[in-house]
Amino acid sequence: MAAKLKKGDKVVVLAGKDKGKQGEITTVMPKVNKAIVDGINIAIRHQRQTQTSQGGRTPKAMPIDLSNLALLDKNGKATRVGFREEDGKKVRFAKTTGDVI
Repeated sequence: MAAKLKKGDKVVVLAGKDKGKQGEITTVMPKVNKAIVDGINIAIRHQRQTQTSQGGRTPKAMPIDLSNLALLDKNGKATRVGFREEDGKKVRFAKTTGDVI
Protein backbone atom coordinates (compact mmCIF):
# COMPACT_ATOMS: atom_id res chain seq x y z
CA MET A 1 0.00 0.00 0.00
CA ALA A 2 1.26 3.47 -0.85
CA ALA A 3 2.27 5.84 1.95
CA LYS A 4 -0.30 8.53 2.66
CA LEU A 5 2.10 10.45 4.93
CA LYS A 6 5.74 11.00 4.05
CA LYS A 7 8.82 12.63 5.52
CA GLY A 8 8.57 16.42 5.35
CA ASP A 9 4.75 16.57 5.42
CA LYS A 10 3.10 19.13 7.69
CA VAL A 11 0.65 17.31 9.97
CA VAL A 12 -1.73 17.96 12.86
CA VAL A 13 -2.26 15.57 15.80
CA LEU A 14 -5.84 14.27 16.04
CA ALA A 15 -5.69 12.39 19.36
CA GLY A 16 -3.55 12.05 22.46
CA LYS A 17 -1.80 14.43 24.83
CA ASP A 18 -0.63 16.68 21.98
CA LYS A 19 -4.03 16.94 20.25
CA GLY A 20 -4.24 20.01 17.99
CA LYS A 21 -0.49 20.60 17.78
CA GLN A 22 1.17 20.89 14.38
CA GLY A 23 4.58 19.77 13.20
CA GLU A 24 6.65 18.29 10.41
CA ILE A 25 7.34 14.57 10.00
CA THR A 26 11.04 13.79 10.43
CA THR A 27 10.91 9.98 10.26
CA VAL A 28 8.33 7.44 9.10
CA MET A 29 8.37 3.82 10.26
CA PRO A 30 5.93 1.97 7.95
CA LYS A 31 6.54 -1.50 9.47
CA VAL A 32 5.28 -0.39 12.89
CA ASN A 33 2.84 2.20 11.46
CA LYS A 34 4.39 5.11 13.37
CA ALA A 35 6.08 8.44 12.65
CA ILE A 36 8.26 10.88 14.56
CA VAL A 37 7.01 14.46 14.36
CA ASP A 38 9.25 17.38 15.23
CA GLY A 39 8.23 18.86 18.62
CA ILE A 40 5.38 16.40 19.23
CA ASN A 41 5.14 13.60 21.83
CA ILE A 42 8.26 14.72 23.70
CA ALA A 43 9.61 12.49 26.49
CA ILE A 44 12.47 13.15 28.90
CA ARG A 45 15.33 10.67 28.59
CA HIS A 46 18.12 10.46 31.17
CA GLN A 47 21.62 10.32 29.69
CA ARG A 48 24.59 9.01 31.67
CA GLN A 49 27.63 11.26 31.63
CA THR A 50 30.61 10.00 29.62
CA GLN A 51 34.06 11.39 28.90
CA THR A 52 32.84 12.87 25.62
CA SER A 53 29.32 14.06 26.47
CA GLN A 54 27.59 15.83 29.31
CA GLY A 55 24.92 13.79 31.08
CA GLY A 56 21.50 14.98 32.17
CA ARG A 57 17.88 15.03 31.10
CA THR A 58 17.37 15.38 27.35
CA PRO A 59 14.03 15.82 25.56
CA LYS A 60 13.41 13.29 22.80
CA ALA A 61 10.56 13.06 20.26
CA MET A 62 8.89 9.67 20.54
CA PRO A 63 6.97 7.88 17.75
CA ILE A 64 3.25 8.56 17.33
CA ASP A 65 0.79 6.31 15.52
CA LEU A 66 -0.03 7.33 11.92
CA SER A 67 -3.76 7.01 12.64
CA ASN A 68 -3.44 9.95 15.07
CA LEU A 69 -2.00 12.25 12.39
CA ALA A 70 -3.72 14.15 9.58
CA LEU A 71 -2.12 16.07 6.74
CA LEU A 72 -2.52 19.86 6.64
CA ASP A 73 -3.85 21.32 3.38
CA LYS A 74 -2.95 24.75 1.98
CA ASN A 75 -5.66 26.37 4.16
CA GLY A 76 -4.11 24.93 7.34
CA LYS A 77 -6.94 22.45 7.97
CA ALA A 78 -6.70 18.69 8.52
CA THR A 79 -7.45 16.64 5.43
CA ARG A 80 -7.49 13.04 4.29
CA VAL A 81 -5.19 11.88 1.52
CA GLY A 82 -6.36 10.32 -1.73
CA PHE A 83 -4.57 8.94 -4.76
CA ARG A 84 -5.24 9.56 -8.43
CA GLU A 85 -3.38 9.23 -11.71
CA GLU A 86 -2.20 12.32 -13.57
CA ASP A 87 -0.14 12.09 -16.75
CA GLY A 88 0.51 8.41 -16.10
CA LYS A 89 1.87 9.06 -12.58
CA LYS A 90 0.21 8.21 -9.28
CA VAL A 91 -0.07 11.37 -7.16
CA ARG A 92 -1.37 12.19 -3.68
CA PHE A 93 -4.09 14.82 -3.32
CA ALA A 94 -5.91 16.53 -0.45
CA LYS A 95 -9.53 15.39 -0.22
CA THR A 96 -10.75 18.77 1.09
CA THR A 97 -9.34 20.97 -1.69
CA GLY A 98 -8.47 18.47 -4.42
CA ASP A 99 -4.97 19.95 -4.76
CA VAL A 100 -2.01 17.72 -5.55
CA ILE A 101 0.38 17.40 -2.62
